[in-house]
Amino acid sequence: MQTPDLTEKNIKNIAKLFPSVITEKEDENGELKRAVDFDLLKQELSKEIVEGGEERYRLDWPGKKASLLKANTSINKTLRPCREESVDFDNTENVYIEGDNFEVLKILQESYLGRIAAIYIDPPYNTGTAMLYNNNFGVNERQYNEELGAITEDGVKMFKNTNTDGRIHSNWLSFMYERLVVARDLLKDDGVLCLTIDDYESPRVKMMLDEIMGEENQLGVLAIRNNPAGRSTIKGVSVTHEYALIYGKSDESVVGRLPRNQKQIDRYKKSDGIGAFEWVNFRKPGSKKNESPKMFYPIFTTNESLRIPNMTWDVKKLEWILKESPKKDESVIYPVDDEGKERRWRWAVDRFKEKISELKPWSVKGKLHVYLKGRMPNDGVLPSTWWDKKEYSSTAYGTNLLKDLFKELQIFTYPKSIYAVLDCLRVMSKNKNDIILDFFAGSATTAHAVLQLNIEDSGNRKYIMAQLPEKIDEKSDSFKLGYKTISDIGKERIRRAGKKIVEENTEKLKERENPLDIGFRVYKTDSTNIKDVYYNPKELKQDKLSGLEDNIKEDRSSEDLLTQVMLDLGLELSLKIETKEILGNKVFFVEDNALIACFDKKINFGIVDEIAKAKPLKVIFKDAGFKDDRDRINVEERFKRLSPETIIKVL
Repeated sequence: MQTPDLTEKNIKNIAKLFPSVITEKEDENGELKRAVDFDLLKQELSKEIVEGGEERYRLDWPGKKASLLKANTSINKTLRPCREESVDFDNTENVYIEGDNFEVLKILQESYLGRIAAIYIDPPYNTGTAMLYNNNFGVNERQYNEELGAITEDGVKMFKNTNTDGRIHSNWLSFMYERLVVARDLLKDDGVLCLTIDDYESPRVKMMLDEIMGEENQLGVLAIRNNPAGRSTIKGVSVTHEYALIYGKSDESVVGRLPRNQKQIDRYKKSDGIGAFEWVNFRKPGSKKNESPKMFYPIFTTNESLRIPNMTWDVKKLEWILKESPKKDESVIYPVDDEGKERRWRWAVDRFKEKISELKPWSVKGKLHVYLKGRMPNDGVLPSTWWDKKEYSSTAYGTNLLKDLFKELQIFTYPKSIYAVLDCLRVMSKNKNDIILDFFAGSATTAHAVLQLNIEDSGNRKYIMAQLPEKIDEKSDSFKLGYKTISDIGKERIRRAGKKIVEENTEKLKERENPLDIGFRVYKTDSTNIKDVYYNPKELKQDKLSGLEDNIKEDRSSEDLLTQVMLDLGLELSLKIETKEILGNKVFFVEDNALIACFDKKINFGIVDEIAKAKPLKVIFKDAGFKDDRDRINVEERFKRLSPETIIKVL
């Protein structure tokens, strides 16, 4: 009989928008309760670093606020298409992006907001080796520059987390935090994120994911035996496994199931007219009576029959009251285990009566029990927390697979086993049309796994890979074979993997409704296509006026402009793009008439009528493309008459 607690309601609403600001604090009675970290909330809403703070339960480190600030700050970057490195650019829906993955995530924010079904990442482990990443918002910048080296013109800084660095964890945590904060928003409401990590940073990564994704959205922590031979340590034990931390975007997220192995299938040895089954105890193991009192009921049984007696439910006592006694040859069975603990049956009374043919009495050591035909589910088995298939070995099914694929020397160090990634994708991707993102693509194992999964279940999943074009050691086998960067290896692996899958699966390809998409569009991060004065007009000086006849940079193509427009309008990079020539002008049609664009310098005004016939949702022209101001004004008037619903934009 109280009015609602609006404070608690507001906290829940804030938690939906900013799960990272929810913390714990003591109330006046010394009891812990949920609260809002107002300093972090201020930071989420601020364009500058907010000072202040108090002692509380949370994961903290020097540079965390700067990392959050960076995650929330806009950048003037875009993507440029690279047809010559792509495969089937015009028809494929797969995307490979070369560039700093933080910038990639920021660029994709509009086009893929809430559209990614699964994010699988295997980030660089904090092993004391160098990490390359763009850090424009460092803490103690002068000190960082002195300790960690110079910054390139592009803002890329080399971090070397050696044991002499007092912030060995902080650097790495900032690196991960800003990326995960941005990545979370790309997930669908029922999306799933899987991050693999070794034991060194796993405690802190788990706390970080609890904060970013929400502790209540943890779906599981897997231990994957990826190195059966073991990795020796200086003081500790031999390490044979790594972790996969799985989190959902919200309470709508669930894990999928894995295919049953032969041992699990062999359990169902018996069969009837319905199918295979095994006999299992009708008493639900591990349950408690008070969890579901109505499922604690008596069953009258003989050696050959079962029945529900005449009884009634007592609402006050929350128990079944018998209205009859068992016959002379009948026994009464309750769901009580051998230790005398009261459990419950697997089914409610109504379902028992409906499916009684699936049950039978069974005498074990002279005592009667009720057994059920346990059917083998068609949707597989719920994944356990311990994964130990031999196929998860990184050496045997990661390194050796790449050697076989490239038919050359060791091409990449420590690649993931494709089978470990495949099973992770099975757990994460429940729809055959899902978009899967990996922004630490490495050797592109995830892309390979997506292709393999699609051929196995006739799926049409699409992938987005992102990888920094990190240079390869010139002394390595890879460099000698012509691969200059890690992304070069990743792209070539996808080409070879797609070709091999097609060659080895001719029959399965015939059975598919849609052709298997083994192509990919390559994009590379770059500065915006618009000249800098567009963003900083105050910097304009008289001597620069002559260069502003066109606000587009001179080295940018019409396809560059189309890509940036698609990103700005929130269109997916996988949409079909068709190029047509109309009255001597090059015109782009994106997804038929979702977007039509022409970026030629001197457009023939007659194309306006031709474009209007397609009734586009949006049409884009370049300001410098019109002959004069009159044509620029007449375009809008023309569309008002011929296609009034069309939205017109001019760069």
